[in-house]
Amino acid sequence: MIKTGSQILVDALIREGVEYVFGIPGGAVLPLFDVLFESPIRFVLTRHEQGAGHAADGYARATGKVGVCLATSGPGATNLVTAIATAYMDSIPMVAITGQVKTFLIGNDAFQEADTVGITRPVTKHSYLVKDIKDLAKTVKEAFYIANTGRRGPVLIDLPVDITMEKCEEVIPAEVDLPGYKPRYEGNIRQINVAAEVINSARQPVVYTGGGIIASECSRELLDLAERGNLPVTTTLMGLGGFPEDHPLSLGMLGMHGTAYANFAVTESDVLLAIGARFDDRITGKIDEFAPHAKIIHIDIDPASISKSIQVDIPIVGDASNILQELIKHIRFVERKEWFQKINSWKEKNPLSYNNSGSVIKPQYVIEQICDIAKGNAIITTEVGQNQMWAAQFFTYTKPRTFLSSGGLGTMGYGFPAAIGAQLGCPDKIVVDIAGDGSIQMNIQELSTAVRLNIPVKIAILNNGYLGMVRQWQELFYSKRYSSVHLNGNPDFVKLAEAYGANGFLVERKEDVRPTIERAFSVQGPVIMDFRIDPNENVFPMVPAGQAIHKMMIGTMA
Repeated sequence: MIKTGSQILVDALIREGVEYVFGIPGGAVLPLFDVLFESPIRFVLTRHEQGAGHAADGYARATGKVGVCLATSGPGATNLVTAIATAYMDSIPMVAITGQVKTFLIGNDAFQEADTVGITRPVTKHSYLVKDIKDLAKTVKEAFYIANTGRRGPVLIDLPVDITMEKCEEVIPAEVDLPGYKPRYEGNIRQINVAAEVINSARQPVVYTGGGIIASECSRELLDLAERGNLPVTTTLMGLGGFPEDHPLSLGMLGMHGTAYANFAVTESDVLLAIGARFDDRITGKIDEFAPHAKIIHIDIDPASISKSIQVDIPIVGDASNILQELIKHIRFVERKEWFQKINSWKEKNPLSYNNSGSVIKPQYVIEQICDIAKGNAIITTEVGQNQMWAAQFFTYTKPRTFLSSGGLGTMGYGFPAAIGAQLGCPDKIVVDIAGDGSIQMNIQELSTAVRLNIPVKIAILNNGYLGMVRQWQELFYSKRYSSVHLNGNPDFVKLAEAYGANGFLVERKEDVRPTIERAFSVQGPVIMDFRIDPNENVFPMVPAGQAIHKMMIGTMA
């Protein structure tokens, strides 16, 4: 059948099962929008392209499907870059489609022209500039395949406007054939057997897991492995929810703001089994003091991640789910009484805690109340900074795909649009964005998107009047020289919510925290809750930059 490039693209998206596309129209994509107008695909008009990219990312993290965003050429495309980079750093499957000037104008500094492929090449898994309409259907199929296989990530399709208007006979590719791209899914059996022997003989083992557990959908296998081998488990920020934090074997999160007992356990471990994690600097701290006595086993689908930061002893390349299924067969239960006595002692001496004795609202208390009221049936998104770390520490995550946050890039403004995407992907879930008063303002315009579509996202602003994490560093390491961190001129968030047509609630008393959250959860549409918290509260534990992870500041007197 003869079709335009726009029709070929939309039909290809439908074949890939795309439900939502997030974005903003513009001149270079008008032919495409004309076809989308009558398409079963639901286009979500955001108010900024960065918001569109984060919404697609949040949709992908919450559902496990590929998120799709769409922007016009030039500034529309460049506005997507931060969202694409965010997805790239956290290995999130996303396809970003950008308009481009006509093919014969490329390189001539045409109106709204940008070298989108060149700009995004460092932050995409792969990029396409479509110059022949006959390649379009094949390109879309390949883009989705690349985005959602191996180590997942964003793929860009840059589409000149004349290609969208051309016509040709559509050729639907039967399958993807990429000779240079063959992800390995089955682990080496010999390496798996060696790993099992090392784990079984360990006296002080720790399992350290990252976002790969969630991407590979193998939380069940991880739980089986931990219980079968009696192995304590710690997770990265990206791995939260991959192992139930209410389980006796859970050590919670490790790293710069991880639990003291997780950091102590990793430091004193004799075997460290890393699964789907990349030994990020926020996890390792000072590299030469990270797990110094441990034999390290690393399971990862990306061979480039193995021994990239930390030299490992037993590398196993492949999909975590497949490898764990095989590894479990060879693991036996070992009591390790002395090891767990030591871990329990650390837990008793250094629990996650805060002083909640006064009348001022503590941010940790707000998050604990959200957790208790949601009863585990919530998806939490976060912005970046203190709000992110408190949300990681004081909400109990028991299921995968319930904690969505920008880990690698640390993108302020991520949480709210990501919550919109997550809510559309999971309409039966409560979705809460834990935000700071600084970060929420970076994409607050998406409140219009939420109101217009009646997307019932709840925003909990932990309002301390500062760029809180920067203030904390200045307090602890820069002699309290608070340079450019006080947020003078913050808006009245309640009035701002009402101006957009949403509900806004101000909370200034501790006794009003729980009733306000309950009220917000009962409201059908989007809600902003403005919690006026202790402006001097800091995030602890904290590992100072460049220090070993066992050398933590436990509190203000550390």
